Amino acid sequence: MKFGGTSMAGTERIRRVANIVRKQQAAGHQVAVVVSAMAGETDRLVNFCREANPLYDPAEYDVVVASGEQVTSGLLALTLQAMGCRARSWLGWQLPIHTAEAHAKARIMDIDAETLIEAMEGGEVAVIPGFQGLSAEGRITTLGRGGSDTSAVAVAAALKADRCDIYTDVDGVYTTDPRIVARARKLKYVTYEEMLELASVGAKVLQTRSVSLAMKEGVRVQVLSSFIDEDAPPADDLPGTMIVSDDEMEGLQMESQLVTGIAHDKNEARVVLTRVPDKPGAVSHIFSPLAEAAINVDMIIQNVGRDKGETDVTFTVPQADLARAQAMLEDKREAIGFNRIITDSKVAKISVVGVGMRSHAGVAATMFRALADRGINVQAISTSEIKISVLIDEDETELAVRVLHTAYGLDADEPAE
Repeated sequence: MKFGGTSMAGTERIRRVANIVRKQQAAGHQVAVVVSAMAGETDRLVNFCREANPLYDPAEYDVVVASGEQVTSGLLALTLQAMGCRARSWLGWQLPIHTAEAHAKARIMDIDAETLIEAMEGGEVAVIPGFQGLSAEGRITTLGRGGSDTSAVAVAAALKADRCDIYTDVDGVYTTDPRIVARARKLKYVTYEEMLELASVGAKVLQTRSVSLAMKEGVRVQVLSSFIDEDAPPADDLPGTMIVSDDEMEGLQMESQLVTGIAHDKNEARVVLTRVPDKPGAVSHIFSPLAEAAINVDMIIQNVGRDKGETDVTFTVPQADLARAQAMLEDKREAIGFNRIITDSKVAKISVVGVGMRSHAGVAATMFRALADRGINVQAISTSEIKISVLIDEDETELAVRVLHTAYGLDADEPAE
């Protein structure tokens, strides 16, 4: 079971979490719990690091920010003990959770779970701080923002758990954001691939890394709300959304839904380079420096040149990287040979996702027709096997999401609560 920062924000909420955990143990389950730091705590600790030394050493930064989860894991263990449950906290270095690569963005390599399993078999609830691990040098590491989801899936894989329940401030995965579309429906099941696409194109429910790890290790993940009443039934009877493999989805023999969900992301920016020489290697000069600077490029369009030998190249980057990308391209202007850079950060990416697309034609046509009928202009398009994304004016985001939700027949009969 994993609980995020909002669920751990203060003694009262921690008591509620302890109650949910106690119910699962009382139902006969062996339980491990992964916790995040209290809401806002990590930001506070990061600011302390910046104030102490703007050019901080990442290894010491990890020591400071990992303390947030250490506090909540100890507090939850204490609260469970006060309720008569046997519980103890296991810090990242005590298991240990072995990680590799850089501080502040470490990756989990493996977890020694033997002693943990022994303790759980003896009836003890294990409380584990998310987001942290141990480097090969014996230093504390952290996994980067949203890393507690990844910790939870990794622990579930190491324990060979039946299920990994991720409690969040939403009660499942919806066909789209219920704040935009009142008739959005909660999905009972979503495949790993669909969740990966939805997470990568703007759905904020789960961190992308945690989904890819769950897919690789075959961990069944359930997303549910931690804001349920004390006397509500346990998670087994109160399902959220289960994230499962393609095989399990086929075994459920559910009515094949063409489109599973619609995501939107306003953190995109569009870059146009005009009059790029139309010759081999020109495009490489544009994208190689961006790749070296770890700037993620999403949609790419190369127009057929008006004048012989020249072409316009359009692509999108995360809004936060726009200034850096622009400076880098200006720097390489001579090597690339473009005329000018045009940028626009008032754009949004709208994505339609569903494994049903593999076997059905006409998904794209429906999308373009629905947008055209409402006068919404498409500036760029990118596709994968189970996703179509378009770039549109940011002001039309909500309208586009509503129009497409209706066009693909995703509206529920009753508006969401």
